[in-house]
Amino acid sequence: MYHRTTLENGLRVLTAEMPHTRSVSMFIAVGAGSRYEPAEQAGLSHFLEHLPFKGTRGWPTALAISEAVEGVGGMMNAATDREMTSFWCKVASVHADRALPVLLDLILHPLLDPAEMEKEREVILDELRMTNDYPAQVCDLLIDRALWPEQAMGRDVGGTAETVSAIRLDDVRGYMDRQYRPNNTVIAIAGAITHDDAVNTVANATAGWEPAEPLDWERVVSDRVNGSNVLIERRETEETSICIGVPGFALNDEDRYAATVLNGILGDGMSSRLFQTLREDLGLTYDCHSSISSYRDCGALVVSCGTEPSRAVEAIVATRQEMAKLLEPARESEIHKAREYIKGRLLMRLEDSRSVAAWLASQELLMNDITTPDDTAFNIDRVAPADVVRTAERLLYGNQFRLAVVGSHDDAGEFATALSVS
Repeated sequence: MYHRTTLENGLRVLTAEMPHTRSVSMFIAVGAGSRYEPAEQAGLSHFLEHLPFKGTRGWPTALAISEAVEGVGGMMNAATDREMTSFWCKVASVHADRALPVLLDLILHPLLDPAEMEKEREVILDELRMTNDYPAQVCDLLIDRALWPEQAMGRDVGGTAETVSAIRLDDVRGYMDRQYRPNNTVIAIAGAITHDDAVNTVANATAGWEPAEPLDWERVVSDRVNGSNVLIERRETEETSICIGVPGFALNDEDRYAATVLNGILGDGMSSRLFQTLREDLGLTYDCHSSISSYRDCGALVVSCGTEPSRAVEAIVATRQEMAKLLEPARESEIHKAREYIKGRLLMRLEDSRSVAAWLASQELLMNDITTPDDTAFNIDRVAPADVVRTAERLLYGNQFRLAVVGSHDDAGEFATALSVS
């Protein structure tokens, strides 16, 4: 159960009362992410996400902000994605009145001090360097570029060293002024708190916050020319990282539940087909998995694994063969297992008040609607073997497979040949 109130300035406040808990989680979702940025300012949303934690009007230093929440045993953090920037906090319920004003001050009254910005710029550049040190993470970035070349969806959310170095304080202020507006923001609160108390607190703190027209987000161009469907980054590594991807489904696509079940069958969990074939039967990898992602107008199905370099082609062929088998009806028992796995993981995750708050805020911001966990479980239960086959046909027929490889390889030709195997 949840409640929704829209304030006069357009700010949406959602709550889920969980009286059996002893915590309260607050989750703020802002319509700001890499899809709102021009290419020359890639990483702007992520840069802005960092800066409020350096000081606000009410808590003028990073230490003051940390102590206000950690001092009572709470947790606080933020994240930036392609379509959303989020700020969240979780505290014991007796300290909710203390923590919520701190969280709100991050988005309402950040100091944006120039000196602190320059220090944080170095922190962000180091974060980018750290990502670059992990071949598997580099491979994740490469598959995005292969799926969505030369557009915002295919760029690293954090930007590049060049773009981050070029971002100026005026860029940050101007962007925040456009995106950090009440009509472009959702606040969700879950835990041992009432809806009326939450709304009153938020309304009082945001009374002077005025709405404005935010920037629009960049749509995907699906037919943009890409020189190759195989991207390789050569590195002298002990293991080759591999990602195979196909374009998937948007958030409101009618087959999104069937796609979730398909992913459960293919590579979500240790009993999935990919794990059993690539690891248990062939001994090709320590870990392999598939994931399904959905956005406002696009999505992707991606299989990831790591293997010994000399067996990389074998791993790609085996993966493609397992994907091709999805075009044949699965046994009802396998469908049932996938459905129960998905529902069980969802329901266990939503025992946590932070997960509930994130569930509400992200759906409201991106879809203007809430699908409850019970509705989700009901829709998962409706997925039949024929639905999975139809979804596999949409994913695998007529879609160009993309491949990203990071390791000691140069020849894209052998990988392109392996990718075409079915």
